[in-house]
Amino acid sequence: MNVSAEHFDNKARQWDSNPFAQERAIKIADAIGAAVPLSPPMTALDYGCGTGLLSVPLKDKLGTITLMDSSSGMLAVLREKITAQGIANMVVQPGDLTHTALPDTHFDIIYSSMTLHHIPDTGAILQRFHTLLKPGGVLCIADLDEEDGTFHDSDIGFHVHHGFNRTVLAEMAHKQGFVAVNFSTIFEVTKQRANGEQRYPVFLMVARRD
Repeated sequence: MNVSAEHFDNKARQWDSNPFAQERAIKIADAIGAAVPLSPPMTALDYGCGTGLLSVPLKDKLGTITLMDSSSGMLAVLREKITAQGIANMVVQPGDLTHTALPDTHFDIIYSSMTLHHIPDTGAILQRFHTLLKPGGVLCIADLDEEDGTFHDSDIGFHVHHGFNRTVLAEMAHKQGFVAVNFSTIFEVTKQRANGEQRYPVFLMVARRD
């Protein structure tokens, strides 16, 4: 098991009880819904889905949603949630697109929340997202603006990017074949530091495959 998966396995049972995680998921879901005209025929991939906090508020606006994560603990909680709520349009798929073969399915929309900064090769994962999207499909990435490395209160070696420079990330997306790359600020995370409050903006990048 990789360090990242083990870390999130250990947090899985408490994840949904975190008010910040719940609020963040709702804000990101609202931002996706405002940026992309969602409809029930659309198929979706939620990459780095965790316990499904982002997909639950989107489920009635989409068709089949494939939820993928490398953390077995997070997916166990997600499966329980799907059963308890009687959700019919969610499919759980364990996986890590940086190491495993691509699924045969192609999607109308791929979205991912606070996952990109954990992935070492940003260009490679953007290329894989591009391959998995149908022509005209949309990619939505929510993540941190470039920061000074203080966002995570502890670092056990898998926070490989301290956020992203939007211009650089847009150039990488264009290089992988995406067009109409746009950014918006969804919200800011405020944390108390020794020298006072520090704010960490979170963006939504929306890009389209031709």
